Order: sequence, then structure tokens, then C-alpha cells
Amino acid sequence: MQETASVKRGAQARVAHQLRARITQGNLMPGAVLSESALAQEFGVSRTPIREALKQLQTEGMVVIKPRVGTFVSAPSRLEINELFEVKEILEGAAARLFAARGNIPELELLRENVRRSDEAVAAGDLDRFVALVHEYHDLIITGAGNSKLTQHYRTLMNQLLYSRFVHMSLRRSGRAPQSDHEHQSILQAIEARDGVTAERLMRDHVRASQQALMDVLNFDGAEHRLSGPTSPAP
Repeated sequence: MQETASVKRGAQARVAHQLRARITQGNLMPGAVLSESALAQEFGVSRTPIREALKQLQTEGMVVIKPRVGTFVSAPSRLEINELFEVKEILEGAAARLFAARGNIPELELLRENVRRSDEAVAAGDLDRFVALVHEYHDLIITGAGNSKLTQHYRTLMNQLLYSRFVHMSLRRSGRAPQSDHEHQSILQAIEARDGVTAERLMRDHVRASQQALMDVLNFDGAEHRLSGPTSPAP
């Protein structure tokens, strides 16, 4: 009995992980229907771990379950995305301040190397490489804060925001890569100087600028102004 329960928990975790990845990477778009029977067949499991995985993703804000209607990938409204960015600004600002207070930790050298490679990517016009480095940069800021609770809340927030699939599009559409790279450099300099107040202010400014660039390229439909899917990136 215990082994069966363990197998079910393993199947639930596997399904949740893969669906979460598909949503954050943009393979499942806002409003997409999630069929329990189709997913059970695809993953080769019963509907029970599928149902539990979907409930878990609902708790994380990634799917919406409507009784007697169906389950759908969450389509956040303009208001909800703005609210999530407000929290992102607070968390990343605090992380930059905490990072600056910790001195010469291993993450600081990794951050320096990240900025060096980002400079090269921007100079070469390699947007794909720069986008990957943007994700790494923000992960290093959060890790460098050294606060596990902040990290936990940040990971949940980023899944709800579906941020990873938006970064490439917003940087390409806005032409913001050089400015974003410059902002990363300025934050790094404040952290190196152990100036937590300036590091937090610069990070919050950076998040707000990124928010504006993203909101300028998203499409919202209906009375509630819900996300209908991002505009395709420019060729």
C-alpha cells in the first residue's frame, strides 16, 4: 500500500514538473485546455495523479479549474501581471540589498562573469545568449541574498508570472538589451561597493523598466483584460 502511494506521488510530481515547464516555456499558452483523460494517456498514468498535479498547479496560480467546465492554463489579467511585477520589484530589490551586505561571496564572482559575458553577447547582437544570461543574472541575485524564504517566494512568483517566456519577446520588441545590460552593470557596481541602498534602488528601477517593456508587447482581451497570448517576436 505504501509503495503504491509512493508511486502515485512520484507520478504526480513528474506530471506537475513537466506541465509547469511547458507552461513557463510557452508550449502551453494562456487559456489552453488541459484534459485529464488526454494527459493520463500521454503520461501513461491513471487520472488520479493527473488530477492532483493540476490541483497543485492551481495552487501555484498556473492553471484554473472550473468545476463542470474544465481545466485551463491561467490567463492572467493586466491588473494581475502588474501586481505580480510589484511583488517582483520588492523581492528583487530586497535581494540586491541583502547581496550587497554579504561581501565577497562566491556568487559575486559569478555575477561579475555573467555581466562580462552579457557585455559580449550584446556587442555581438546575440540576443538568445543574452536572454539566457538575463535569467542567470537574476537567479544569482536571488541566490546571493542568502535567504531561503525569499528564494521560495520568488520561485513561486516567477512561475505565476510566466516570466521566462516573456523575456526574449520583450527585449527583442523593445530593443532594450543594451540598456538592460547597462542596468545590470550598475547594480553589480553597487553590490561590489557594498552599497545596499543603491543596489536596491537600481534593481527596483530595473524591474519597473522591464515591466514597462513587457506590457507594451502583450495582448489583453475581454472585459477583464486577460492575457490572450503574447505577440509573436519580430523576425
